[in-house]
Amino acid sequence: QVHVVESGGGLVQAGGSLRLSCAASGSISSINVMGWHRQAPGKQRESVARITSGGTTKYADSVKGRFTISRDSAKNTAYLQMNSLEPEDTAVYYCYAGILNPKTALVTFASWGQGTQVTVSS
Repeated sequence: QVHVVESGGGLVQAGGSLRLSCAASGSISSINVMGWHRQAPGKQRESVARITSGGTTKYADSVKGRFTISRDSAKNTAYLQMNSLEPEDTAVYYCYAGILNPKTALVTFASWGQGTQVTVSS
């Protein structure tokens, strides 16, 4: 079983920054990708960013150039540095630790955290 815990959400003004953390524990030997999704009120959950154990990153177009995902493998922790935040970034952010199929580039297994609220005021 994989246990995932997020932290770092909060309230920030537009243009500000926040850093989210995501720690994975438990049976993590097969985990090769960590990432973030978000869900805004009334909207579908969307992928934000992910990073593989090899350091390959992928971002949603809406956050490219503003968000940076990184990973400390020794701590089994991923970070999402969010800069130039916009009111449209307001959402609950969910972290996952999962297994990425290298042939399809799809995440075939994911264990999710409880989510952390990010609110950006205008």
